[in-house]
Amino acid sequence: MSLVINHNMMAMNASRNLSNSYGQLATSTSRLSSGLRINTAADDAAGLAIRELMRSDIASINQGVRNANDAISMIQTADGALQVVDEKLIRMKELAEQASTGTYTSDQRLIIDSEYQAMASEITRIANATDFNGIYLLNGNLSGSTHSGAGLNATGKLKVHFGSGNNSAEDYYYVQIGTSTASALGVGIGASSSAKGRSISTQELAQKSLDAIKSAIVSKDKIRANLGALQNRLENTISNLQIQGENLQAAESQISDVDVATEMTQFVREQILTQSAIAMLSQANSLPKMAMQLIGG
Repeated sequence: MSLVINHNMMAMNASRNLSNSYGQLATSTSRLSSGLRINTAADDAAGLAIRELMRSDIASINQGVRNANDAISMIQTADGALQVVDEKLIRMKELAEQASTGTYTSDQRLIIDSEYQAMASEITRIANATDFNGIYLLNGNLSGSTHSGAGLNATGKLKVHFGSGNNSAEDYYYVQIGTSTASALGVGIGASSSAKGRSISTQELAQKSLDAIKSAIVSKDKIRANLGALQNRLENTISNLQIQGENLQAAESQISDVDVATEMTQFVREQILTQSAIAMLSQANSLPKMAMQLIGG
């Protein structure tokens, strides 16, 4: 290579190598300081796209777990209220049994019936007052066989959404809770005129009420059993979602997170190359001085 003044090719080569090494050093520094292998789309365009989709699914699944937990809390609220209803129905059957015997006068049966009606009214009050986050649970609000979420307020059975998509088999199912008012259970003065459990004011009515109250207890137990099954299903769903979220997080980590040991090795290599390039650029920049020495003699 000739000794020239106008173009210092060795300095240009050293400068290019310095630029490359310094750029790689900056990339390694960014990765080590952030803990991420992909910080910009330029680092891995395909990996970035896959990572962001995984992150959205992970966030959706984590929210789905919270949604399912909220549904469990709602079911427990309804079940707790029905437990109190159960106590009232047991007391009503006790009163009906008491009024069924012939050792009480009509006035005494009317007194017994007044407590019977008070129990029925309390059942209706509980059914109308039990709510979760403003959603009434036992008054028939969720007893519909269909669901519509088109309006500001959804109607029919309640839809619990926990998946990252909108496929029925994978992402949601419904919670349907039967009406638990006294009239719906067929007891109390508010029940239909044909209901056998309307009153225990006479011995005959009291005897007929025994079977009606038994049917009411069975109806209430079916509602509670359905709620218990739904709660167990939700708990299993939560367990499955948590495992799914963990696996997605592991996959996202493989794509996104930096291998510190490997990246540190790369960092040291680029650091050495950068320092060497700086030293060589300094030496190359001093080479034209040799031409001055020749010119000066």
